[in-house]
Amino acid sequence: LTLPPLRGARLFIMPKIGQHRNYGSTYTTPRRPFEKERLDQELKLCGEYGLRCKREIWRAQLLLAKVRKAARKLLTLDAKDPRRIFEGDALLRRMVRYGLLGEEEKRLDFVLQLTTSKLLERRLQTQVFKNQHAKSVHQARVFIRHRHIRVGRQLVNVPSFTVRVESESHIDFALTSPYNSTGRPGRVARKNAGNKKGGDDGESD
Repeated sequence: LTLPPLRGARLFIMPKIGQHRNYGSTYTTPRRPFEKERLDQELKLCGEYGLRCKREIWRAQLLLAKVRKAARKLLTLDAKDPRRIFEGDALLRRMVRYGLLGEEEKRLDFVLQLTTSKLLERRLQTQVFKNQHAKSVHQARVFIRHRHIRVGRQLVNVPSFTVRVESESHIDFALTSPYNSTGRPGRVARKNAGNKKGGDDGESD
């Protein structure tokens, strides 16, 4: 005996759930979340480089892991292999361009020796502080987020922006920033100028 379907009833079909992997992930969490040695090291890096959270460290570590993985794969090939020559030179040029390797370190072995600190040193936030545009690494982050910093002609408001070697000398205050001599005066400066002008008018009367 089969009953007829109810009028207006909807037939629900369970969706097929397969394995979905996020290939665009920018960071991976540690396998051992409560390892004391690693927690102390991450806390030290957060304070030294003025990071917002540990996720910024994990992001740098994932990027470093991808670069080292590519270098390890190329090292397994023969030294005269066309792929190793082409991809190895491209990888080393990129490392030198971003200041992660020196001109005398253009070998894949040196890529495996890169550390997280070396990668964090190339952040715009660190470079702004080292170029003495800010009094502290935390103030450097505020300047960048408030759109006071430019790299060449490009206004950059991302503290994790990786600075190239040739761009280091072009880090400066934005043309519209109050900290630049050509920029508009800030809110407090405009208020003080208005008060001073009003006081001068009162004295003249």
